[in-house]
This record gives sequence, C-alpha cells and structure tokens, in this order.
Amino acid sequence: MKISARNRLKGKIVEVIKGATTAHVRIDGGGSIVTAAITNESVDELGLKVGGEAYAVIKASDVMVGID
Repeated sequence: MKISARNRLKGKIVEVIKGATTAHVRIDGGGSIVTAAITNESVDELGLKVGGEAYAVIKASDVMVGID
C-alpha cells in the first residue's frame, strides 16, 4: 500500500475496545503506545486483533510539543 503520509509506526496491537460505533485500537510501536479511533466496521474489515501487527499512520496539520 502506498500512501503520502511519512509518519508510520509499525507495532503490535495491544488492545481493541469496541464501542457503539467507534473502536479504540492501541498499538505498541516499541515502547510508545498510539491509540487510534476508527469505526467498528473498519476493525472487522481489517481483521484487527490483539497480538496482530499493524501500522499507525499519523497525518496531522499541527503537532504540539510540551515539556515538564
């Protein structure tokens, strides 16, 4: 699959929580956890399951950075 986003994080799915229409999929990309909100239908179509591999693709117009 080719896409324009360059910010990709490959990792293992550590949690899938389905809600009424939206699911939260948590991906561990080597110590950093990213959570994506996608439709339940997409979870089913992609066959996303805990322990499987997936890419978190981050495409944002703004990124905020803070320090302690």
